Amino acid sequence: MLSLPEQPGPAVDPRLRDLREANAQLVIAALNAQELEAKAEHAHTQQIRFLAMVAHELRNPLTPIRTVSLLLNHAGLDKPQLARLQGIIERQVSHISRLIDDLLDGSRVSAGKFQLKRCVMEMSDVLDAAVQMCKPAMDKRHQRLVVSLPVGPVCVEGDAVRLTQVFSNLLDNASKYTPDEGEVQLTLENQGPMVMIKVADNGMGINASALPYIFDLFVQDTMASTFVQTSPGLGIGLAVVRDLVVAHGGTVVATSAGRNLGSEFVVMLPGCGRYLAMDE
Repeated sequence: MLSLPEQPGPAVDPRLRDLREANAQLVIAALNAQELEAKAEHAHTQQIRFLAMVAHELRNPLTPIRTVSLLLNHAGLDKPQLARLQGIIERQVSHISRLIDDLLDGSRVSAGKFQLKRCVMEMSDVLDAAVQMCKPAMDKRHQRLVVSLPVGPVCVEGDAVRLTQVFSNLLDNASKYTPDEGEVQLTLENQGPMVMIKVADNGMGINASALPYIFDLFVQDTMASTFVQTSPGLGIGLAVVRDLVVAHGGTVVATSAGRNLGSEFVVMLPGCGRYLAMDE
């Protein structure tokens, strides 16, 4: 059976083809420009909101400090009164120092200038230091802290100060967004070559819309801002957590089942069992 040769299709004018390609490129460029403009506007809005927040946060402690300084000028204050006034000054100065530290860490996050002093350490020591930093605030809220540690040593190679900062930030975050008499859980597990540290709470949870951005700099869940009666912070702590964990070769993931169903932060860090074997 003979087959007929295929008939060529109608010729396409090269000028028309070039015009179509040029139009497609223009559409793509216009869409990209719109996306960049939207991102720039969002970043500008975030920056203005952040600066307003910083001004407000730094101004708040000045009023009690000024009031206390005036009271200290009065004679006849007994020791209990002096101790109470000194305590007010110390708390407010500590608050300002924490804000400044957060700002500095935020700038280091943006510039990628974290410096790590690595050594082999046991994670239980790091977690204990983090707990000691956060326990007073939890006790004040009558919150229960449940710590689960495995039998035997669990070690990582990293910066002890920075890893303590990671888990104190996570514990402080869990406590801040958990109501009085709530519960915070801290779990450490060996998972093969990795070490898992989990911080979970039964607090207010995280909006599904906020979860993808929870580790971004200056980002705060609007639901969280309304929950916290005191300072909600500057939206820096979790960004610092992410960058420090990544700098240690690990990952951190946040999950939440929804409003008032708590939240969970899971940090995975490379373990270093080989170092213990060499020492033995």
